[in-house]
Amino acid sequence: MTRRIAVLDAPSNLGLRPPTLTSVPGCVKAPGALRDQGLLARLRARDAGCLTPPRYDPGDWRPGDGVCHAREIAAYSAALADRIGAIIDRGEFPLVLGGDCSILLGSALAMHRLGEAVGGRIGLVFVDGHSDFRHPGNASYVGAAAGEDLALVTGRGQADLTAIEGRRPYFRDIDVVVLGIRAQDEYRLDLQAAGITTRPVPALRAEGAARTAQWAHEELADCAGYWVHIDVDVLDPAVMPAVDAPDPGGIAFAELEILLAGLVDTPHCLGVELTVFDPDYDPDGAYAAEIVNTLVAGLTPVTAPRAVPPRLLPAAPPAPRRSSARRPSVTVGFAEPAEPVDEPAADPVEPGQPRGFVNRTGPASLGASLEPVGPPASAGPGLLRRVPPPVRDDALPDPDEALPAGKDALPLRGDARPDPDVEPPPAAGIA
Repeated sequence: MTRRIAVLDAPSNLGLRPPTLTSVPGCVKAPGALRDQGLLARLRARDAGCLTPPRYDPGDWRPGDGVCHAREIAAYSAALADRIGAIIDRGEFPLVLGGDCSILLGSALAMHRLGEAVGGRIGLVFVDGHSDFRHPGNASYVGAAAGEDLALVTGRGQADLTAIEGRRPYFRDIDVVVLGIRAQDEYRLDLQAAGITTRPVPALRAEGAARTAQWAHEELADCAGYWVHIDVDVLDPAVMPAVDAPDPGGIAFAELEILLAGLVDTPHCLGVELTVFDPDYDPDGAYAAEIVNTLVAGLTPVTAPRAVPPRLLPAAPPAPRRSSARRPSVTVGFAEPAEPVDEPAADPVEPGQPRGFVNRTGPASLGASLEPVGPPASAGPGLLRRVPPPVRDDALPDPDEALPAGKDALPLRGDARPDPDVEPPPAAGIA
């Protein structure tokens, strides 16, 4: 049984500051540039269409108004959550092509709805060159959602973005794993204080991408599943300068490929989003081609014959709690176990495997021999089946009521880390 990939374009650039006074961020063109490289055909994916974002226009926004484009981002996030939920309902694997990192709010909302429907929690694997953890409690400036997305989805910031449909937080701190930030990330101590697990680039490289993927899965073993966010600025600007905020010290394409393959090589992975690629800095399409090559190789486990789509069930009676000081145990019910798959004794390199990816030991077959009553928490949540969520009267917004502006509004600042009043230098390798 294979998991079919459904590709959904989410080309929102609402979360970024303008590159210049007379231009808009170019990541809105990213899905088209990746499709032009034959992404859908190579993945044999279903075209799930495009969710067109509102117009990029700060309008009469002024410092003190909160996050720029907040109302538009909130509306777009709700619509994006609907589209992602519909893909998962079909038993498909969503691949969402951004856009900037503010699309994480839509994915997070979809995951929170899903978690509520099954009586469990959904986790987040956040693969990004920056922690994006800026919020009013730790920074002098907020305003660009793409530089604050991790803070927003963990409940930090103004309510019109952190509590859409009355849901807050979308992800609990203990259900988030951050991979690929730089060792000197300015919010690394804030992440540690919040209890958010991180593995910066030096540690990721020391352990290896494959082991890091397995480690991330184990960290989220008590969740009913997890979503994967990938910002391509996790790559080093020497190999990927076509982003809005390049930062030295990133990983290589081969490492991202191996990491992605390990993260998706399990039915617990519910989907992937890709963000911040800017084709304006890729005039000949070379970087788009590299991204597509990485996605195709990294997502091979999803479409492999042994891949199993998630089937979420309501929560089963609680099982004995795992001894753990960090994460409380959550037990999720199980569908009938999948048919066992005979694996070869050795795992040689085969066609379609990521470059240099040998002896992969991902958790793809965790659900193959599980009893319907559920395995121990250490084995993860297993196979899942979605059930319709209950109707929440308090979650239905009044279409005639304007969203609040938020009380913690501070001046606008973009996703890039430099002083907003200083013209940022061009990315390495960009003309």
